[in-house]
Amino acid sequence: MAATAPSSFNKGFPYLLLPTFLGTANRARRREKGDGIRSVVFGAIAIGVGFTLFAVSFWLTWQLTDYEELGEYLLRLGLSWLFLTFLSFLAFSALVTSLSTFFLSDDLKLLLAAPIPATRLFYSRYAKTVLQSSWMVFAFLTPVLLGIGLAHCAPASYYFTVPLVMGPFVVIPVAFGCVVTLMLVNVFPAKRARDILMLTGLLFAVAIVMLLRFIRPERLLSVRSLPDVTAFFATLQSPITPLLPSFWAGEAMFAPLLNRTGWLYLIALWTTALASTVIARMAYGALYFEGFSKSQEARKTRFSRLGFMDTIAGWLPLATASRSLLLKDVKIFMRDSTQWSQLLLLVALVAVYLYNFTVLDLERVPAMGRVLRNAYAFVNLAMAAFVLSSIAVRFVFPAVSMESTSFWIVRTSPVSMSSFLWSKFAIGFVPIVFFATFLTIVANEMLGVHPFLKVLTAVAVVFMSLALVGLAAGLGAQYPRFGAENVNQIAGSYGGVVFMVTAVAFICIEIALLAWPTSIFLFYEFRNRPIPGPRQFAMAAGILGAISLSLGVFYFSMRRGIRALTALAG
Repeated sequence: MAATAPSSFNKGFPYLLLPTFLGTANRARRREKGDGIRSVVFGAIAIGVGFTLFAVSFWLTWQLTDYEELGEYLLRLGLSWLFLTFLSFLAFSALVTSLSTFFLSDDLKLLLAAPIPATRLFYSRYAKTVLQSSWMVFAFLTPVLLGIGLAHCAPASYYFTVPLVMGPFVVIPVAFGCVVTLMLVNVFPAKRARDILMLTGLLFAVAIVMLLRFIRPERLLSVRSLPDVTAFFATLQSPITPLLPSFWAGEAMFAPLLNRTGWLYLIALWTTALASTVIARMAYGALYFEGFSKSQEARKTRFSRLGFMDTIAGWLPLATASRSLLLKDVKIFMRDSTQWSQLLLLVALVAVYLYNFTVLDLERVPAMGRVLRNAYAFVNLAMAAFVLSSIAVRFVFPAVSMESTSFWIVRTSPVSMSSFLWSKFAIGFVPIVFFATFLTIVANEMLGVHPFLKVLTAVAVVFMSLALVGLAAGLGAQYPRFGAENVNQIAGSYGGVVFMVTAVAFICIEIALLAWPTSIFLFYEFRNRPIPGPRQFAMAAGILGAISLSLGVFYFSMRRGIRALTALAG
């Protein structure tokens, strides 16, 4: 008897999105340990960021209202720049996301084998790409636009215009990203295309960060260096063109502030979004299945064997098991471009950080220059420690969990859990301690701090690196997440939150212990007086306390991590 009920495959494309929503709902119901704490922490951070964006946009708009026509011009220009920035972000985000949703998603093999019309499959993947690419844009733009509207006493039409603008605005760059991805995958395999896009995006971010810092925007605050006003505004307006959707979105949002309606720009946004979707659908029909076949190609190994590392590892005075584990971790890291490519952005941030010390005008107040230099040395130590903790939670803490389903091989191999965890520690400690020591020494040389502080901060950062890497490795072993889909889920887990809270507490206590002996030394050195015996004892006690704290955090973290892994393997 023929079935009278309609087949599930004949339903509309939103039906294909049900597994995504049901999976999200199931994960929310199946609460894991620490989900409540993580939700509270990240919820508070999200509320804080949203409130900050709202407050800053409200304050800036409120200040611009005092300048009448000039203020309106700057607000109009600012809206165009705001949407232009997010347009660029959306375009790149869509490129990376569409690679995953259209070519690398795990459920594609099942969907492509099912009798699902190509049109419905496209729109389900397309809708998923739009949602995943644009949620952050909605989260950041909404409080900004709300702050602008409230500060400008905007009418109700302004708030109704927000969703009418945001909808097509996010669709246009996503459609562009999907078309470019479809063409790119037909030239390169999908995994290699993703690596190329990630590397290109990181290089672009590096260039933007370094450009924004090296042009020294703080010079605009100096009357002597303020450029000609006409040339300044001409420079600001040069990237704004009426042919971009960001300009249409900015004009459509600015019109209600003047009690007008930007129908022309709304029509341009919606018609372009619909046309872009049609073009993306046509490109999908022409290019998708050939591109998907190419995406199943395995990665070629001629550039990823890294045979020279076997030779280098043979020189190390390690046992065979320890050497093999260390070599495995290094090769996995170097083969994963999503891991090592992030170091490029880190290098750019370090370059900008060190460059800031070269432009510090500490001699503006001659009487305080010497004090400020030594104070900045401690600020530099604290900042370096916080950078170390962020690196550790990103690279060291997930090291155990990244074994994923292959952890059973380690459990059944003749390798102790102690050797396994020590290899994870070593692969993280060596580059981190080198990076931290370099950052501290170079910054102190640029500042010209007292030699005592140079030695103290250099030694302190070594012990702090030891403690933070040990803490990350130990907590990563105590709170593994072998089923995590990516590294970000591991770093944002309950264990990751515990590590960050513990690391911040450790850094604060360590800085306090070191600040006491340093203040004693600088107090007597500034007055050219000898340090009394009791004060010398207090200095030694503070320094020994800081060293003992670092060693204690390192020892107990690694010990508890080894115990946790041994119990897990037992």
